[in-house]
Amino acid sequence: MPSDMEGITGSLLLLCLISLSYANNAPIIHSYVYRVCEDTPIGGFAFSIDASDPDNDTLTYELTVPNNMFFEANDKTGTVTVKKQLDRETDDLMELGVTVSDALIETTGILNIILLDANDNKPIFDDPSYDVDVPENTAVGASLFRVRATDADYSTASVIYYNIDQVVPHTGFSLFSIVRTTGEVRLNGSLNYTALGTSYRLKINATDGGGRCPAEADLPLTYQSNSVFSIISVVDVPDLPPQFTNLPYVGTVEENSPKGQSVFQVTATDQDAGVNDDITYSIEASTADGLFTISSDQGIISVLSDIDREAIGDTVTLIVKATESKPDINGIKASATASVQITISDVNDNKPEFYKCGGSEEEPSCVQASHFTGEVSEHSLGLISINMTVKDLDKTSRTELITEGTYKSVFSVQPQTTLSTSTVQLLVKQPEIVDFEKIQQMVVQVIAIDQEETNFKSTATVTIIIEDTNDNSPQFPQDTYKLTVDECAPNGTILANITAEDPDTMDQDNITYILLPENIRQYFDVEPHSGAIFVKNNLLLDRETRALYSATLQARDTDGKPGTTVLEITLTDCNDKKPVFNRDSYVFFVKEGGQLKETIQATDADDPDSVNSQIVYGILPGKYSDNFTINPDTGVLTNAGELDREALNPDLDGTIEINVTATDKGIPALSSTVPVIINLEDINDNAPQFNASSYKFWVKEAEKGAYVGSVYAEDLDQTPEFNRISFNIDGSFGLFTIRTFAEQRGYSGNITVDQGTELNYEGGHREFTLQVEAVDREQRKATVEVKVEVVDVNDERPEFTPIEAVTVKENTTITGAVGKFTAEDKDGDHSLVYELESMKCRCNGSLIDCNWFILNSTGEVFVNPESTVDYEQCDQVIIEAWVLDEKTEKGLNISASTGKMVINIEDTNDNAPEFIHSDSVFVVVSESSSKGTSVAKVTATDRDTGINAQIVFKVETVQFVDTNNVVSGMRTLFEAVTTQQQDVYVGIIQTIEKLEASLKGKYLVTVNAADTGGLSRSTVLEIFTVDESFKVELQFSQPVAEVEKNKDAIVRSLTAATKAAVDIVSIKPETDATTRNSDITIMVAYFVYSNGTALTSHEVEKMLSDPDHYLALTNLGLMYIGTGPVTETPVDTLKFVLLGIVGGLIVVLAILTTSLLCIRRNYGRKLKAAKAMNTASMMTSDNQKSGAVVPGTNKYTMEGANPVLNLNIDAAMILDEESSDDKVSLNSLDCSDDMNIPEKDTSPIMRIQEEEEEEEDSWEPEYIEPLGAALAQRGQKKDNPIVGFNNPAFSTTDL
Repeated sequence: MPSDMEGITGSLLLLCLISLSYANNAPIIHSYVYRVCEDTPIGGFAFSIDASDPDNDTLTYELTVPNNMFFEANDKTGTVTVKKQLDRETDDLMELGVTVSDALIETTGILNIILLDANDNKPIFDDPSYDVDVPENTAVGASLFRVRATDADYSTASVIYYNIDQVVPHTGFSLFSIVRTTGEVRLNGSLNYTALGTSYRLKINATDGGGRCPAEADLPLTYQSNSVFSIISVVDVPDLPPQFTNLPYVGTVEENSPKGQSVFQVTATDQDAGVNDDITYSIEASTADGLFTISSDQGIISVLSDIDREAIGDTVTLIVKATESKPDINGIKASATASVQITISDVNDNKPEFYKCGGSEEEPSCVQASHFTGEVSEHSLGLISINMTVKDLDKTSRTELITEGTYKSVFSVQPQTTLSTSTVQLLVKQPEIVDFEKIQQMVVQVIAIDQEETNFKSTATVTIIIEDTNDNSPQFPQDTYKLTVDECAPNGTILANITAEDPDTMDQDNITYILLPENIRQYFDVEPHSGAIFVKNNLLLDRETRALYSATLQARDTDGKPGTTVLEITLTDCNDKKPVFNRDSYVFFVKEGGQLKETIQATDADDPDSVNSQIVYGILPGKYSDNFTINPDTGVLTNAGELDREALNPDLDGTIEINVTATDKGIPALSSTVPVIINLEDINDNAPQFNASSYKFWVKEAEKGAYVGSVYAEDLDQTPEFNRISFNIDGSFGLFTIRTFAEQRGYSGNITVDQGTELNYEGGHREFTLQVEAVDREQRKATVEVKVEVVDVNDERPEFTPIEAVTVKENTTITGAVGKFTAEDKDGDHSLVYELESMKCRCNGSLIDCNWFILNSTGEVFVNPESTVDYEQCDQVIIEAWVLDEKTEKGLNISASTGKMVINIEDTNDNAPEFIHSDSVFVVVSESSSKGTSVAKVTATDRDTGINAQIVFKVETVQFVDTNNVVSGMRTLFEAVTTQQQDVYVGIIQTIEKLEASLKGKYLVTVNAADTGGLSRSTVLEIFTVDESFKVELQFSQPVAEVEKNKDAIVRSLTAATKAAVDIVSIKPETDATTRNSDITIMVAYFVYSNGTALTSHEVEKMLSDPDHYLALTNLGLMYIGTGPVTETPVDTLKFVLLGIVGGLIVVLAILTTSLLCIRRNYGRKLKAAKAMNTASMMTSDNQKSGAVVPGTNKYTMEGANPVLNLNIDAAMILDEESSDDKVSLNSLDCSDDMNIPEKDTSPIMRIQEEEEEEEDSWEPEYIEPLGAALAQRGQKKDNPIVGFNNPAFSTTDL
């Protein structure tokens, strides 16, 4: 700057200092560096701002940007607490703005917050899983693979130790181990693919070394751990012989089977399942040579020559051998043998034949026969031996035996079915038909039928001779004989001759008879040989004592077999008994004017069915005999006219006596006589009579004991005994009472309401019809009808009638009533009004108050025009109301309970479908797409219900936005397929044709969701394309078939290396004419992340070069990584050149302006730093550390080291030293503690270059400026290489 400009500036600064010396002093912030644990909880203490005021004024504190959103300061105390969760791993050094004020002057500054590490991060494995293939013969102790995890924490918390937590199956736990510090997994035991397992799942744990914050605190260490799974697949090797399956082997073949017919198949498998070598089969031995052969590749045993079961027997045993096609690990072809038993099944080619057999059991002899005989006693059960044997020479034949002929139903053959050879017998089925008396010989045919070949059958004739036995008992022609004899018949009178018959030959004329039981023989008996029945003792016969005798007549044959019949002997009557009255005399009572009807009874012991016992009744003539009649047949006595007691002689005292006779009709007739006395009783002849035919009265309701009216009645009898009257009411239901009062003539009855009753007009009885009775002492009565009408009083409460539920469509605007409350009032005169009690809406299952409807005083319910009925908000409304009677005279005028009306809200289609937001990013690899490829999905719901909620998705438009944001319309490349998951509809977006692979950008697909009512809503999906510029060609040194075989392993390795989804487009042989190598294969692939980004060929190559993955891919044949042909987009070069020139001019102008402003300040600071370095070099102190000290830092340990306080500083520089710019420069090193730790220096101010450590260990760097030398000494450590600091744009003091 010009010297006069410097003088003006100095003068201005001097004037400012002079003026400030007489003003208030600004607050001073003493410390700008603080340390805070990253796990300090929200609201927890972080630090206190160290500040003071020289004038001891009260200070206020405020945090400002940057980062004031993480902390909160107490404005009075300066105590700072955490406001938002801190994270050292995100930013370990935070700048925090602060303002300290004494109400007049504010001091601002930037605090440096060093976040101390807390062990809050768990180790993260480099790969999501570690899957390897290991041969089963791998040597014990071999290294299988290595896992690696990193921890974002610091110090011991980032040191990771590995351990195997779990092995599945658990039996494999001892097979594996892991190096605790390196993560190397080793084989501890021998593997066996067949015996032990084909794979193991290892759960590997990574645990850090633990940490706490602060590190020096007396707190337990916190450990973090994480797990990863490894699938170790055991690769099988050929070390086991083949093994036959499904043993034992048993086959069957029919004799005479054609040559080449398949008999049985044996199967052997390589026990080395992972190798699965081909097996060849051969027959090593056979019990019958030349019969069978075996296919070498399939093990099918077939017929080689003719088979005759009868010649070779029932079975043939083969020894088959299975041999592997390739040598095993010992260099030989392993083999195994198995036994096959083949059963020769017989062919049914012989019919069954009948034989007669004899000889001994040791040497039986049989002769074929067709006629057989047998004997059987008549009516006998059981088997009949006929010396018949049936045989079928076929081994597996089954013979059915049946009978034919006239008597086939009488006999059955045993057995009915048989295998091979069996003895045959006949069984009597119907012994009752085998009767000698009817037939003496029967012939049946026995037929043997082969059940498999029914045409194979033989017939034999069997003659059965029937032998007679005493099998019949004597039998009477009738089961019962009814005999009659006069009770007066003389002894020896024959009642009947009864004989029995027996068809057996030995019983002819040899039957004897006896009469049973023994006591009957005192009355009757039988002649034992003729069967004549006769009277034995007539003195004991009396029909009136015993009229019927029952006896059993028994006949016995020569074997004592009995036959019986029943005899019913009836004695006929003779007239020897006269009628007998049941009483010695009869006494009857009858009231005057009454009707006498009494029965006189007499009995006759003679036969009731004869005239001897028939009785005729009569009355002997007398004084009063004409007043009565008697029925001659029934003996019923009745009066001939009205009986009047007053007409009788008073001396008789009402007694009349007559004589009745009973005479039978026998010859001669016999009769008897009995006296009958009739007492005529006096009666009350007259009943009371009312003076009116009916009565009618009126009474008000609800008045207890009210007078209703009076009735009057009179009895014409003259004596008090018969004319006294009392009244009672019938049908009053206890509501009315009547009291009797004597009048001058007759009696009156006063009717009143019961004292405990209030009549109710509304109760259903507004008029009562009473039957009032007037009764004399003899209960003669008269009845009159009395009508009582109840006069209404308004005293009843109204009541609601049932109200049916109402349905109203949502959003309705109808003005008419949607429903109506109805009520009843039992009073005749009433006026009902309705009042609303409550209105509740059922919303999401809960009832809340609402005002969707209006109730007027007439009970009609209307839609509230100020409200909207919305089904999606509430689906039901419940209205409760009271009803009042405005004309009530007595009691309450309001209903006892509220009436309830339920209004169901009916859904209408008033809601369009709504899409459900998703954060998913949709990506499509254009080259690998084809028709039907799913590229995205949308989900939507509809608040309506039922059919209104059904959604159909449709793609409306498709646009493409390229990398220059140019939008172009396209044909419909996509379609939407609608599916449903519960209440959510899902639209799967699929391609309808292959997409253009060269397009770069994204598709804008407009998807429409429409419901069945025509309401719809659309959304736009962004589908990012992965164009062919991201195509990666991987070159393998293996043929296509081998690459296809290893495709899954290659994809796993590529995914593990890139952490991206690998989309294989094609696998094809190398077509470069220069190579002509058919073993070179090109795999075209894309590497895509879920956020839509993809890896270029260069990025893939870099990732695959990682040693942890490169070796595995090399083993799979990977040779080279290249790019596919890409269509380059033309670049507008001129536009970018012009923009570059303009930007460069702006940068140059800014640099020049900044340089002019800063040149003087830079020069002054360099001079002060030089002086400070020289002064510090000459000072010695025990407290001073080696090396030069730095101005503006905490290394000023003695007076004179700080050029700002050094009195020897040139006075010409005083004004510059006090400039605020210098203070800022000096204070900028307050946070330099972290410079000792290069990895903690998250905002480096200089580019650090590491030098190679070969022969330059003793090299000492040269430093242009003292500050650079001091910083270099602060950064040195015993283990660290020497580093230099270089900034070509600014010097170190510019910090």
